[in-house]
Amino acid sequence: MPQLISLGELLIDFVVLERDVSLIDSSGFTKAPGGAPANVAAGFAKLGGTSGFIGKVGDDPFGYYLKAVLEEIPVDTTCLAMDKDARTTLSFVANHSSGIRDCVFYRNPGADMLLSPDDISEEYIKQALIFHYGSISFNSPLSKQASLKALEYARKHQLLISYDPNLRMSLWETEETARTEINAGFQYADIVKISEEEMEFITGSQSLEACAAFILQMGPRLVLISRGKDGCYYSDGTHSGSLGGIEVNAIETTGAGDAFMAAVLYQLSQNINVGKDASLAVDERLIAILQFANAAGALATTRIGAIPALPTSLEVNELVRKTY
Repeated sequence: MPQLISLGELLIDFVVLERDVSLIDSSGFTKAPGGAPANVAAGFAKLGGTSGFIGKVGDDPFGYYLKAVLEEIPVDTTCLAMDKDARTTLSFVANHSSGIRDCVFYRNPGADMLLSPDDISEEYIKQALIFHYGSISFNSPLSKQASLKALEYARKHQLLISYDPNLRMSLWETEETARTEINAGFQYADIVKISEEEMEFITGSQSLEACAAFILQMGPRLVLISRGKDGCYYSDGTHSGSLGGIEVNAIETTGAGDAFMAAVLYQLSQNINVGKDASLAVDERLIAILQFANAAGALATTRIGAIPALPTSLEVNELVRKTY
């Protein structure tokens, strides 16, 4: 029985071999499995939890590769569908020392866009404690319907619900559509993780405090803002603060925010009162959870790729002990 179920995109990142080289000038790429919601499911399982993934890949070599990657971790793929009419989504990524990434998606349409309400099982979702989703599944009409159906079941069965806006502007037709659809996702969540780079576009807020307030008034109980090497900001509407980052030899940042979120959800799953009864108030326990998550996010930058870079609890705890 999975403790966490994640819904959304599962894809392959082709990451530029050199640092500070554009997609145009790259001499080659390395293949790395990824996709933000899939990263969270994989990260949760690598830390020691049980997770399942709901999504769709192509009935093609890349799709079978991704399915095998998840199963080896292991992430349950009972609800991973394979589409014969669409290809697995691919992403090409170039990393720069500034932390900015160039990212181009190949999906026209990608199989993840064709996830349908028929692919959603209430029996599967109701077993879990936590449900996690991202904004990219709101990007096409069919996958949006599927996401809303899954969220309906998650709320009906009192799961703790987690949301990552995960802005990828190139996937949206207009900025207005992106902002509208992403913001619509906040109302279903108990906990939201947003990056500092995304917050101004999505919320219209330039400050951490204003961003958190904007999101909290839509219904979530806890907002976490990941800040890369600078750590994270947190707010429950009553208490807020920042936790500094951990200095590591960062190689590639893809999936670091997902590693952070997976670690938060894993630590919450260790509480006997999960689901809607989970305490998300800022207290000493939450600060300890965020220290663990900061370490997980930092470690994920020390290896190439998203899923391959996700750390184990042993690795995270060792870094926590050295740091805090």
